[in-house]
Amino acid sequence: MRILIALTLALTATSGCAVLDRLKPATAATAATAAPDASDASEPVAAAPAPVLGAGGNTAAALDTTTAAQKQAALAAPAASGERELGKVTVSLGSPAEPGIWLRSALVTAPGKGRVVTASGQSVAVDLLPGQGAAQLSLAAYMALGLSLTALPEVTVFAN
Repeated sequence: MRILIALTLALTATSGCAVLDRLKPATAATAATAAPDASDASEPVAAAPAPVLGAGGNTAAALDTTTAAQKQAALAAPAASGERELGKVTVSLGSPAEPGIWLRSALVTAPGKGRVVTASGQSVAVDLLPGQGAAQLSLAAYMALGLSLTALPEVTVFAN
C-alpha cells in the first residue's frame, strides 16, 4: 500500500511539472527549438528574429515625431511673467507613441501650457496634461532636454 501511495505521488509531481512548463512563456531559444505540430509538417518553423535598434523605425530618434522647429521653440520659450510653480516631481518616460512635448502629472488639474525645469537648470515648454500616479514626460521633451531615456529626473513644473 505504501508503494502505491509513493508511486502515485511521484507520478502526480512529475505531471505537475509538465503542466507548469506549458504555462511558462516561451523564450526565443525554446521557440526556435520547439518541434512543429504534425499538422504543420510541410512548413519549416523558424523563430522570429529579435528587433535590432537602428535597423528600422524603432530608435528613439525615429519615434520622436516633433520637428526641429517645434523643439527649438520649446527650448527657447522664456518663462512667462504670470507662471506659477506647481511643484517638483520625479518623471519617467511617457509613451513614445504619443507625439508632442508634454508632461502628464497629478500636479496638473486641467490641460494647459507650462514649463519644466531640470535640476541642472535646463528648461522646456510643455503641454500640461492631468494624470494620475507617476508623472510622465514625453519622448520629445526627454530628448530636447538631453536626458537619458532611462533616467528618472526630478523636475520643477510651472503652469502659465
